[in-house]
Amino acid sequence: MTFLQQLIDAVALGALYGLVAVGIGLVFGIMRLVNFAYGEIITVGGYTLAYLNGQSAVVAILACVAACIGLALLQERVAFRPLRSASPATMLVATFAVSFLLQNVYLLSFGSRGKPVSTLGGLNTAIDVGTLRIRWISIVALAVAAALLVGTTLLLNRTAIGLHMRAAAADFRTARILGVRANRVIVFSFVLSGFLAAAVSVLLTVQNPLVTPDYGVSVTIFALVGVVVGGLDRLVSATLGGFAIGFATSFVGARLPTSSSVYLPSVIYGAVILVLLLRPAGLFAPGKSVVERV
Repeated sequence: MTFLQQLIDAVALGALYGLVAVGIGLVFGIMRLVNFAYGEIITVGGYTLAYLNGQSAVVAILACVAACIGLALLQERVAFRPLRSASPATMLVATFAVSFLLQNVYLLSFGSRGKPVSTLGGLNTAIDVGTLRIRWISIVALAVAAALLVGTTLLLNRTAIGLHMRAAAADFRTARILGVRANRVIVFSFVLSGFLAAAVSVLLTVQNPLVTPDYGVSVTIFALVGVVVGGLDRLVSATLGGFAIGFATSFVGARLPTSSSVYLPSVIYGAVILVLLLRPAGLFAPGKSVVERV
């Protein structure tokens, strides 16, 4: 595999992790909540697409968006809102509990064998450019990620609700005193994160079209690692961290022998530990950022 081919694959994977990182970072910025149950939102989108095989792609994608946003709002209302005044450690444990609960709900409801997805399966075909083979899904993933990241940035910078979200992320208590409606801002952040999870579900099911109860867990864990590496306190740094993990996973995976591919996560996690030892605030965070301990 040539360096350019690896670069194309790395960009596509980094775009996927970057979207997950933004979805996680939106909620963290406002609530200081690292949502480990975010992967289950991606999974419900995958199951929705699986059960709408044969339907119009537009209908399937719209249903996926509705399911992801609905589950994100359900998590916020049932699990996280009652614990809003609890300690960060309690909130963190709650996200683990929600994650394991939903995985078991999926297991009991859909079984462990997995459900195939055929929506947009044609995007898995490749085009040849010289010695390069570029899958259409790689191009689409990059375009969708770029559009959603630009759209999120414009929403945060050019709209009233975006201004309120930024104010809440900077100082939630002061923002409430100044008139920012806490519930509205938090709910909107979950809606937006659910929408991004739906986009990830669609792109991920094209690349890996077998949905299992823990389908969204691995991509979420790697994206969380990217968020930590990039810097938790800013969406831009979190996104760059997601891209960095995507690049590292692609390049390291291409260089490991097939028999040693099971060690890829260990190599990535080891590199992350090294980064955090050298720059605890994150690789892309300003040098004097304050690290909040959970």
